[in-house]
Formats: sequence, C-alpha cells, structure tokens
Amino acid sequence: MKKIVLVEDNADNRLLVQVILGDFYDIASYENGKDALEGIAAQKPDLILLDISLPKMDGNAILGIIRADETTRDVPVIALTAHAMAGDREKYLEAGFTDYVAKPIVDEEVLLSAIKRALAQ
Repeated sequence: MKKIVLVEDNADNRLLVQVILGDFYDIASYENGKDALEGIAAQKPDLILLDISLPKMDGNAILGIIRADETTRDVPVIALTAHAMAGDREKYLEAGFTDYVAKPIVDEEVLLSAIKRALAQ
C-alpha cells in the first residue's frame, strides 16, 4: 500500500482526508511542518499532501526543505490549500508543487485524481 503524508493543521480536514483515502493508502498525518519533516525523514512517503497555511512554518517553506533534500526531492507534493484565487494554481506549480487541490474538498474525485496522476509520474 502506498504511503501518503498529510500535513494539515485543521483536525476536521485531516479526518476528511483520512476518510476519503484511508481505504486506498497508508496515511500518516501531521499538524505542523516540524513534525512532518521528522516523519518524512524517518520514513520516506510515496506522496505528500501539504497545506500552505500552517503555524510556524508554511507549506512553501516545508516544500523548499523537501526539494533541497536529496532523499525526498523527487517525492510528489500536492498543495492542499484554501488559497484558491485566480493564479494560485500556477503560482504553486511554479514553486515546485506537483499539483494543486483547493479546499474545501467538495468532490473527492478531484483529490483522488490528483493523487493518481502524481503517483503515475
């Protein structure tokens, strides 16, 4: 079973993603960047779902650390964010994210499709 790391500070959003993905993937959830980076270093995931607005260290900073590390630079990272203004998708893809999924997750198929595309790369 593929391992996905979810970095999300909102408990309800973590639970929703667990419910959507739990039957298909092994999910490890983290509330903040520090814990997530420690978990990712300990056991490299197949994919990372990364919120942008996190306390202390935002998703862009976490992505920078992931991409700078030789062991994790190729792990697909999907921005999972409420930042859904015009141009945000392009901004996050240019920053190095593999894909972008807007919150709230209304259609779970959008998330599942993004994960399948990222894992197929």
